[in-house]
Amino acid sequence: MQKLRFLPSIITALTALTLTSCSTSTTEQYEATALTSYTWQVKYAKNLTSEPRSRIETFATTSVLNRNGVKPPGEVIGPDDRGLWWPTLAPRPSVEQVEQRKKPQEEAGKPELVKDVKYKLTYEVGNAQNTLPTNYEVYRQVVKAYAQKTPLQLTLGINDDSVEKAEPVSK
Repeated sequence: MQKLRFLPSIITALTALTLTSCSTSTTEQYEATALTSYTWQVKYAKNLTSEPRSRIETFATTSVLNRNGVKPPGEVIGPDDRGLWWPTLAPRPSVEQVEQRKKPQEEAGKPELVKDVKYKLTYEVGNAQNTLPTNYEVYRQVVKAYAQKTPLQLTLGINDDSVEKAEPVSK
């Protein structure tokens, strides 16, 4: 029962921290990027079906940097249903390559293709340039605004360590 007595104080403190830790910025200079990648990985363990602790080995990786929704140079695939361009596939690891990384008494899983996207937003406020991680929704909003050079109001995350929201500002 004594633990519950502190709960309202903790909730109030966390709410205050959340409200005071986020800030907004307005910018006219910005660039959204989405780094798309394919990576071949293989799991290794003494028993792949029953052992929760396995190790993962990474093989070939290919990636493409999307900028503001514009088709990247070179050979790419897409755009996909989210407007992203993807690299051509890295070569699948051969049986020999998979076996070379296997330790004694280990089993090797099948090669798995892992698809990943990392979003970032670079923007200027005054003379300062910042690059922060963001999400798909912000990336898409910036792509739409970029074509018209529309200023954006950015809502930053806790401790200003990410961009959580981007909204167009009327000129």
